[in-house]
Amino acid sequence: MKKLSKNSASMVAEARSRIEEVEIQDLINMLDDPNVVVVDIRDVRERQRSGFIPGSVHAPRGMVEFWVDPESPYFKEIFGEDKKFVFHCASGWRSALTVATLQDMGFEASHLREGFSQWVKQEGPVEMPEPKS
Repeated sequence: MKKLSKNSASMVAEARSRIEEVEIQDLINMLDDPNVVVVDIRDVRERQRSGFIPGSVHAPRGMVEFWVDPESPYFKEIFGEDKKFVFHCASGWRSALTVATLQDMGFEASHLREGFSQWVKQEGPVEMPEPKS
């Protein structure tokens, strides 16, 4: 097997060294702030299976860069608002890479350091999707 010049763990560590990381309790305290937008980049099946942070916006990981870019045909208005954006995934790895990429694009954001899995373990509020009929 070919050895990679950079592995995923080093990419995550590099991203984390240059982005803002938000702790779970701090994000819990921000949930009622209308100037904070929590962005869930997990796959839709993850959200359906384990729930989501109440009020969070879903932006699939594969579309984030296009959704935040005002010049993209896929741009979503929510990302044009002057708010604090906190991205999250399950463990904090995908969101760290995502936020680093967004910062490279000039979009300011932070991420939930420990991700949704730890959010649940630390009893952060979780909303379950409506059952499909």
